[in-house]
Amino acid sequence: MRRSSTRKTASSKATSKELERIDQLFYSYANRSSNLIDPEGIEVLCSDVEVDHTDVRILMLAWKMKAEKQGYFTLEEWRRGLKALRTDTVSKLKKALPELEKEVRRPSNFVDFYSYAFRYCLTEEKQKSIDIESICELLDLVLGSQFQAQVDSFVEYLKTQNDYKVVNMDQWMGFFRFCNEISFPDLRNYDPELAWPLILDNFVEWRRAKHS
Repeated sequence: MRRSSTRKTASSKATSKELERIDQLFYSYANRSSNLIDPEGIEVLCSDVEVDHTDVRILMLAWKMKAEKQGYFTLEEWRRGLKALRTDTVSKLKKALPELEKEVRRPSNFVDFYSYAFRYCLTEEKQKSIDIESICELLDLVLGSQFQAQVDSFVEYLKTQNDYKVVNMDQWMGFFRFCNEISFPDLRNYDPELAWPLILDNFVEWRRAKHS
């Protein structure tokens, strides 16, 4: 009995030491007055882990932390993310990023990450849609490596059309389904009778007219 309780004590001491280091790391990037890691702190963090602040892995890190406000990390979010990644130093965090990317790219996680990416960009209270320019950048960042041809074509459509000024969550998720289900570039299995968002019917129509 004694041996197991000694083990437990050692383990809880190690955990509290780890938490201490996670907290110290947080405060090395946090803004003193707000007690948050703000956009400036995130830029310094990116520089330390040698990743550009526009790299998709920073968005993946925010997803792991379940960060709620774009460009800011709270202490609670930071703890959640770093404990899950088992990292308490910059060098460990840097090494954890490729594994985090693999985790996010698993199909079971990617749908959640893809919808999170949209929610994370809703910066105003009660905002439900995102402007076309931002959506084009976000699509390329989040989906570009998997579905480059579809993303390039949809982005071209979004930039030339005049019917839509913003994109909502339903349209955002619909495009992901489109990439996964529709034969591209021939679109032969696209059926507008099925429940696709109208923006995708219009995109397909535009693309067929362009290539006919």
